[in-house]
Amino acid sequence: MAQSTGPAPIVEWASWLAAIPGIRLLVVVLSVVVGAVLARVIVRIIGRPVARRFSRQSVAQTVVRGVRVGTIVAAFLTGLWVVGFQFTDLLIGTAVLSAVVGIILAPLVGNFINGVFVLADQPFEIGDMVELDDGTQGFIEDITIRYTKIFTLDNTFRVVPNGAMRERDVTNYSAEDERTRRTIDVLVTYEGDVTEARRLIERAARDCEAVIDGGPDIRIGVARYTASPDCRIHEFADNGVLLRLRYWVKKPYKLGKVQSDVNIRIRERLADADVEMAYPHRQLVFDDASGVAEVGVRGTPVGSKATPASTAESEPTTEAESADASGSAGESGSADGSGSADGSGSADASGPSEGVESSTETERP
Repeated sequence: MAQSTGPAPIVEWASWLAAIPGIRLLVVVLSVVVGAVLARVIVRIIGRPVARRFSRQSVAQTVVRGVRVGTIVAAFLTGLWVVGFQFTDLLIGTAVLSAVVGIILAPLVGNFINGVFVLADQPFEIGDMVELDDGTQGFIEDITIRYTKIFTLDNTFRVVPNGAMRERDVTNYSAEDERTRRTIDVLVTYEGDVTEARRLIERAARDCEAVIDGGPDIRIGVARYTASPDCRIHEFADNGVLLRLRYWVKKPYKLGKVQSDVNIRIRERLADADVEMAYPHRQLVFDDASGVAEVGVRGTPVGSKATPASTAESEPTTEAESADASGSAGESGSADGSGSADGSGSADASGPSEGVESSTETERP
């Protein structure tokens, strides 16, 4: 009687394969590889339908990434089941591992949670031009669960974690409309023609190709703004009349260049007109309370005291000053004469001459 050759050879063959060292690891690796290939095929199939289903590109890419990762994880778990891995032990190990991960990798988990909020709140989208609070400007290149990648205007990449992205101020230039309004203040003198200055400033802005000149009004909420350049009197300042020019730029990444071009054209047009740009003037006034001004004599440094000889040569004396000088000299001569032994020691010539004349008159017969 013939014996049945059913699944017994298959079981023996499986047992023989299981006895090979490292075969279980090989089975798990092959399962992951098959899962990766299968994930790529699934992504190609569902890529376009998902993109049509979600209007936001970042959300569509997140969904596709989730399907890819889920397929690979499912293939990995299938490989563990084939080699006879006990999932009860896996659940216990996963609980312990989750506790450790929750303590050590808390910032990473926070970035994941913030990434979900970024995708849900929709503050910016891939392709939008943004400006961070530190002045960095660029385009959103990619938004993931963990980080946001920005392609800056300096031709560099900047990767910002979603936790930091939600905490800082982000200016989105492309949220609803790329047209951006800019403002330039021009100060002109009160003596100039202010009306002509306003007309020339508006014309200078219209000459720039990137500036919007005319068309329907631009709507921002419930407000309406004229699309052409508009210059108005903003303030009567201390040094002149402050004019404020407002104009709209078509592309936000051209703001710096357009503003420079408008400034150059304003300067050129006002230079040829009867309009003068005002600027602060400073006037210095010296009075009695401001200090003493010192004047130096020729040959004497300013601030040094002049000698008596130079003072006598530089300042002429009057007759009264000469008389006072001679009288004082005579008194000093008398003092000197009284102090001498023979009584003839006088410092002034006028003193001894008078004494000789009086003695001569007494000796005459």
